[in-house]
Amino acid sequence: VQLQASGGGSVQSGGSLRLSCAASGANLRSFNIGWFRLAPGKEREGVACISSGDRGTDVRDSVKGRFAISRDNAKNTVYLQMNSLKPEDTATYYCAIALYGLGNCRLAASYYDEWGQGTQVTVSS
Repeated sequence: VQLQASGGGSVQSGGSLRLSCAASGANLRSFNIGWFRLAPGKEREGVACISSGDRGTDVRDSVKGRFAISRDNAKNTVYLQMNSLKPEDTATYYCAIALYGLGNCRLAASYYDEWGQGTQVTVSS
């Protein structure tokens, strides 16, 4: 399985970006997918995740109402729509897949097995 994250960039505070996580070797609809971020000097944190099938999503409290995760089954791609971006959202964002995870998706990194390369998001004030 290979995951390819893209869509990062530099925006001003209040701006929007949409990150994409495309997969080869796996049907993303069949697996739980998570988005994580890592900022300098901080621990990696789960931002949002989407469960397999139609079992729903979960979003970190600090980004609720601003970020949304979705999946396009036809394109085998998971998206992270980020609106009203703040400087504290600056980080490298990663997508991950839980190949063996059971139940609904989780915002814990240990739950996921394969990771894509990161895409940088920089928000200036």
